Amino acid sequence: MESVANGDCKYGVVPIENSIEGSVTLTLDSLIHNFDLKIRNEIVIPINHNLLAAHDMAVESVSDVYSHSQALGQCQPYLERHGMTPHYTLSTAAAAKQVAESGEGAAIGTLKAAELYGLKVIDRNIQEKFNNQTRFIVLDNEDSPMSGNDKTSVAFSLYEDRPGGLFWLLGIFARENINLTKIESRPSKEGLGHYIFFVDFEGHRMDGRMSEILEELDGKTSFFKVLGSYPIYSDELFK
Repeated sequence: MESVANGDCKYGVVPIENSIEGSVTLTLDSLIHNFDLKIRNEIVIPINHNLLAAHDMAVESVSDVYSHSQALGQCQPYLERHGMTPHYTLSTAAAAKQVAESGEGAAIGTLKAAELYGLKVIDRNIQEKFNNQTRFIVLDNEDSPMSGNDKTSVAFSLYEDRPGGLFWLLGIFARENINLTKIESRPSKEGLGHYIFFVDFEGHRMDGRMSEILEELDGKTSFFKVLGSYPIYSDELFK
């Protein structure tokens, strides 16, 4: 994200949601508190996790496993069944690199990571479920023009915590017959009971009616940020 914000990279790709572990909170918090970037696209990728080691070894002999928290969470039942102790790293690639350099333990990572770091694949597809998918977002300093099949992501906070406060705001979307595809909350970091709500809905912010709705929301919230408008993912977009 910092590389995109500084202009060192044109685009950045980060995970935002997994079908097993849910939202990637670091991404959400960074979009709100640390960077003023826009979501330009979304990509949904099937995720297959593999157990990688520096040399051929039996799965039963592995006691320590290294990986990103999301990967470890997605493989938690497998780790428990085999009595493996999880250790967190900044990324799956960092875990593969660590195991390759130390020659100890095993990493959860991709087949590409095994190839890059010269690791052996000692078990495949160890994730909890085989419909494991991760939604990634492409970040830029500008979002996408209207495609005709778009989604918009926003974040906002209420002026005060009161009965019906969130319902009152979400009612704007219901009134305009706009479909919400996701809603969740994160702590605002301003104290207990203060939250920022993330909402995805169908439509593009540059559409006239949608622009009016966003303006109405902005006027009724203490904090409001448009995270971007972008095409709804389909396989056809990336062929």
